[in-house]
Amino acid sequence: MTEHRPTALITGASRGLGRALTADLATDGWRVVVDARHGDELAAAVAGLPDVVSVPGDVADPVHRAELAETVDDLGGLDVLVLNASLLGPSPQPQLADYPLDVLERVLRVNVLAPLGLVQALRGLLRPGARILAITSDAGAEPMDGWGGYGTSKAALEFLGSVLAVENPQWRVLVVDPGDMRTVMHQEAFPDEDISDRPEPETVVPALRVLVDGDHPSGRYRAADLTPAVTS
Repeated sequence: MTEHRPTALITGASRGLGRALTADLATDGWRVVVDARHGDELAAAVAGLPDVVSVPGDVADPVHRAELAETVDDLGGLDVLVLNASLLGPSPQPQLADYPLDVLERVLRVNVLAPLGLVQALRGLLRPGARILAITSDAGAEPMDGWGGYGTSKAALEFLGSVLAVENPQWRVLVVDPGDMRTVMHQEAFPDEDISDRPEPETVVPALRVLVDGDHPSGRYRAADLTPAVTS
């Protein structure tokens, strides 16, 4: 009998946390399907990694989501789905009273509708006990001045995850707040601020592996609260 090879799909894998988790899983023997909007950046991010299948495209595009599902089907199913791709919106972040509604619609489409659309496209390919990690933010759990647009999208993603968990007990739906990180998106959110004191995304990966490899029930988790602890 052929030994089962764990398989993950990670969206937004060209940089930041998605890139770091992809590298960790791939070097640990996983097969990993990845996507990102910019194919050249995605190719550079996964260059040299074993058993990584790149499917560049916009996760908000239903045609692209169908391509991801077809790729997963060819691999025989999915153990872990990481809903990591996000759109920040304007930089610096405007207050809601000034937020362009067409831009907010795009943020919601990428951060809320696209993750649900991907789960719908993959539901027949998610193995029993599959982990769905929805990457959120503290802005989705508490009101913050200037973060209304992005925070609204993450709050919606969190509620979406909680309902998916109730409706699908065969999966573990894990909403994860990774905390502040030294990423391009974080710098875009604070364009005039030095963020060099923030931890690198790689330091958050051990906390994600606790959820990927363990038996935590569906729910919301802060990476800083998981063991091993996230360090800078």
